[in-house]
Parts: sequence; structure tokens; C-alpha cells
Amino acid sequence: MPAQSFAKKPDKRHGLVPSRRWRKAAVGVAGVATSVWGTAEMYRVLDVAGVTTLEWILLALFAVNICWIAFSFASATFGLAAALAGMRAGRKADRDESPIKGRTAIAFPIYNEEVRRVFATVAATAETLKDAPGAFDCFILSDTTDPEIALEEEAAFLKLRERGADNVYYRRRTINRARKAGNIHDFVSRWGGRYDYMIVFDADSYMEADTILKLARRMEAAPDIGLIQTVPKLVGGETLFGRAQQFASSLYGPMLGSGIAWWAQSEGNFWGHNAIIRTLALAEAAGLPEMPGRAPFGGNILSHDFVEAALLRRAGWRVRIDPDLNGSYEEGPPTMIDMITRDRRWCQGNLQHMAVLARGRGLKWTNRLHLGMGIWAYLSSPAWLLFILIGLALSLQNSFLIPKYFGESAMLFPSWPIIDPARALNLFIITMGILFAPKLYGMIYAAASAKWRNSVGVGRSAAGVISETLISALAAPILMAEQTWAVISVLSGQDSGWSPQKRGAGNYTFIDVLRRHALATILGIVLFALALAISPIFAAWLSPAVAGLILAAPLSYFIGSEALGRATRKAGLLMTPQEHAVPPAFAASRREQENLDELAPPAFQTLLTDGSARERRRALPDAHWPLLETDVHIPLAIARARADRVNTPPAFEAALSKPELLALLNAPVILDRVADKLADTPPAS
Repeated sequence: MPAQSFAKKPDKRHGLVPSRRWRKAAVGVAGVATSVWGTAEMYRVLDVAGVTTLEWILLALFAVNICWIAFSFASATFGLAAALAGMRAGRKADRDESPIKGRTAIAFPIYNEEVRRVFATVAATAETLKDAPGAFDCFILSDTTDPEIALEEEAAFLKLRERGADNVYYRRRTINRARKAGNIHDFVSRWGGRYDYMIVFDADSYMEADTILKLARRMEAAPDIGLIQTVPKLVGGETLFGRAQQFASSLYGPMLGSGIAWWAQSEGNFWGHNAIIRTLALAEAAGLPEMPGRAPFGGNILSHDFVEAALLRRAGWRVRIDPDLNGSYEEGPPTMIDMITRDRRWCQGNLQHMAVLARGRGLKWTNRLHLGMGIWAYLSSPAWLLFILIGLALSLQNSFLIPKYFGESAMLFPSWPIIDPARALNLFIITMGILFAPKLYGMIYAAASAKWRNSVGVGRSAAGVISETLISALAAPILMAEQTWAVISVLSGQDSGWSPQKRGAGNYTFIDVLRRHALATILGIVLFALALAISPIFAAWLSPAVAGLILAAPLSYFIGSEALGRATRKAGLLMTPQEHAVPPAFAASRREQENLDELAPPAFQTLLTDGSARERRRALPDAHWPLLETDVHIPLAIARARADRVNTPPAFEAALSKPELLALLNAPVILDRVADKLADTPPAS
């Protein structure tokens, strides 16, 4: 899996299947036309008595922001039409029940995750595929660095094997290079040749067996496809925030996914999980290079998925999004704090794509658009905040500073720094209509979908849309402030690090939440005070934006509540078809957790004193250490040195740091030597 060069276009081994350009043109023209109209209307709003410098800046910020909104509106509009047209459509490959010839690996990359949850999903997935018409193996690809979790993973794997899960394998890397992308790279380069296809799960992913079979058959039916991405729906939300996100993904997701699939076609995207990949294509065309410089922009590519999709397409492989595959699910962050924490890492990875765009030769312009959209998803927040601040500055200037009404030349009438209020109101109403159009489309989709009508109902779907819109509108300013701070921290050179995502309920205290949202709260108070200084009417106009900021802490705390989540479910709000009929894959995973309740991993001291316990796990750690002949793994070397300084297992364990302890667990031969040495050392007198 060689690292690809961004500076040199590869020789195409596969003929590029052209996409229908008229589709891209249709979305582009609709988005550009809406943007041009909105920008021109904004210019007329400002150009009552000439446009000042601050107003030109305001106009420029409005133009870039309206482009983002207009393109999303156009994509969602075509997506609604595509989703409605595709409700009864089927694929010939899906009706095929013949054996699948290719072998498929299902990869579960994990990093310090909750063991019971992940291994239960692995067990449920492996069980449903045991009698499938094809060869499917599940691989737990661990990058865990916590020694206690590592031992728990080993115990869970042994328990799965004891229960007959012979199509499940476990590998824990000794050195965690290049994070998740490096984890997949290690698997592909060492075991990938055995498998034609690879389905990548996230730690909180779920997929129905029927969906997995459809993915494999679709790959076999189209040898020029390198990757097929599903559109996962969120499940398992317990908090109010989680249920709102879950409702949005379930109702709007198929429509928005259909829009992207309709215009992107063979230049689709990869979201890192719940997708099938042709192993050969990934190996030959999508090895990631290391970016020059230091983090956060240099080093390993964090948001690897977008780049891998672009490299696959550059080499001639088709990359497709198939929103019609319904049995694909994942869990979302339970609280706003967890979402912000995840967003910080994604922000750094997406901003890193600016260097990819600058260096990448031969990338298709549609893939460049995907990368640009990922970048703007975070830059739009500081752009909107600047728009608000410039608007405030203009209003303060008009209220408190003495304007220069007359220019240097003789003028009969003064140049009043005012705007056209009637045009401004009309533009505001139309902009809000464009912004919230996907919500209306969601109601149309729910009314047209038999699944939504029969499970949730049209009335409750509409009530859910209203509830979700209210929650998202209050949360949007908070996310704007937090993403702005994330962009600033990335641009100032702060690395996000690598921390596992929180999967369960938050259980944050109010003080924790208040501390986390302190900056957003202060920003809201300052903005409201400035607006109030201008006029109470202006403050009232700005209140929808600042209310969420001022109330950031209590809002985040209460919508992160499981009690409110249960109350809304009891009231029938934010219901989804998946809550009425729990997906079998998700239900099976929850049942399997009960079989892993009694995990009893051996304590480290037990391993030092019990040879049979060491023998039981001997084959579990990866024997491969990616080191040069003269390299020394420092934590392992220090751990061996500490064994010369202590003479009892308790003292030895107490002397070890977590990296040193993990290094010993990853080196069974060295652990045996240390255990023998401690056994032969007489206790100190």
C-alpha cells in the first residue's frame, strides 16, 4: 500500500466512467443563481447612499455565506426529488441470491473504546454472517493504549472464541502510527491480499446482514467501483440532544444523501465507516503520504476518508454513495459537549485539507468540492460571527459616531449611512426560507414515505420537525462560537491530539457544562449588551442569535439529559421508524452485551506469577514491531530496566507507567523473562 504522491498524477489503470455533467451543472447553476440574487439584493440593501468600507466587508461576508446556504439548498432540492423517485426503485444486483464469490473482511478499528459495546457488535455481526452465501471474517483492529482496556479486550475476544465465533480475529498494534488511517493501512498491507473487499465499521456502527450482502453483490456487479458509501442513520439516542440528532439524520439524511449521490455520481465521498471498499483499489491507489511540516497541518492526514475517496477516483476507480441501502446505522454523540470535542478533531483534519487541495494534482473537481465543503463546514462559523460583528460595528458607528455626511466635493444633500429596511426584511425572510427549506422537505418526505406514515405518522413527523428545528436553532449559535474557537486554535498551531470518542451518556455536572461553555456565554452577553446599547429593537432582532449563547450552559445541560429524552419519547416527539421497530443489528448487539457482563481479565500481577495465564494470551498480541534493526522501543526498554531494580511483582507494577506496562503486554516473550527474573529474585530482607 504505497504512499501516493500529491505532486505527480498517477498512471490510470482503469478507464474513468464519466458522470452526467448536466446533473452537476444543474445543481451548480441553481446554487450560483441563488447566490448571485441574494448578493445583489444585499447590495441594494446597503447601497442607499453609497457603500462604505465596512459595508463592502459585510457584503463580502454575506456573499461567501449565502453561497454555502444556496448550494446546500440546491442539493437538498434535487435530493428530495431523487429520494421520492427512488422509493420504489430496486437494483438487479440486490435480487441476486447466488453465492458471493469474493471474500470480505469486516474491519472494526477501535481505540480505547468501551469493550462490551464494541465486542457485542462484533459478535452479533459475525453470528448473522456465519451462514451467509459468501466468506465474511470480522477483524478487531485495536489501537488501544490503555493496558487495562487491552486486557479486557483480550478477555472479551477469548470469550467470543469460546462461544464459537471462529470467524472473528483480533489484532492489537504494538506501535500506533498514523492513527486510524495507519491502523487500516497496517491491516491492508499485511492481510488485505486475502480479501477482495473490506467493510469498515466505526466503534459505534451497526449494519444489517442483508445490507452487507447487498454491498458485496453490488461490488461484484461493478468491477470498476472502488468504494460504495452507505448513508447511516443514527440510533440509540437517549438524551434529548441525541434524540434530536437521531431524528434529523433519519428524516433528512436519506434526502440529503440522495442529493449528494445524484450530482456527485462516480465522484462520491467516503465518510470513514459504514462503507465497502475494494481492497486492491485501496492498496494500489489510496495510500496516504505524510504531510510536510508539523501538526496541526503537517504530519499524518487526520480526516483520511475524503482524501482516500479523491485518490481512488484520481486513479480511475468509481466512488459511489448509495442512499437506498437502509440497514446502515451508527450512534451519535449524546451531548453537545461530546459533539464539540469530536468536532475539534474533525476541524483540524478538515482544515488540513487546504494543504491537500494546494498540493494534489489530478484530483477531480468534484472531489475538490467535497474537500472544500468539509473545510467550509468549519470556516463558515467564524465567517458568520464576523458578519454579526461587522453588522454591530456598522450600527454602533451610526448610533454613536459623528458620520461624515458630506464628501470633499460640493453636495446638495448629505450622504446618510442608512440601509433599506424593507429590502432588508424581505431578504431576511427569503434567506431564512432557503436555510430552513430542508426542514420543509423533511415533512414532504415523511408524508410520502410509507415507513414514516405507518410508524410515526404525518402529524408526529411534523411535530418532530418543529421540535428539532427549535433545538438546532438554539444550539447553532453555541456551535458557531465553539467552532470559531476550534478554527482559531488550529490556525494558532494547537494539535487536537487523539482521544477516544465518548459513546454513552454524558453525566456532566452543571459546573462542568458551565465551565465548558464559559466563552460562548461571555460572547453572548457582550453581543447583547452592544445590541442593547444601539437600541432595544436592534437587540430584539439579534436575540435569536444571542439567546443560545447566553443560555449555552443551561441549554447544553438540559438537552443532554436522559430524563428529557425519555419524556419526549413518552410524548411521541422526535420519534423515528427505528424507535418503533428497533433495527435487528442494533438489538442483537444490545443482547450480546449481556453475554459479556462477566468479563474477568487477569490482573497484571497475575500474569507475572501465573505462567498458564500468560500462555493463554500468548498468541493475542501482535508479534510485529515496526522498528528498524537498530531502533529501540523506549517504554519496553525502560520496563525491562525496571525489572533489575525491584524484586516483587507489586513493586514492579507500581514502578511502571501505562506505556511501559502496555509494552510488556505487547511483548509476551519479554514478559516471560521479566516474570522468571522476578520469581528467581529473593525478597529484600
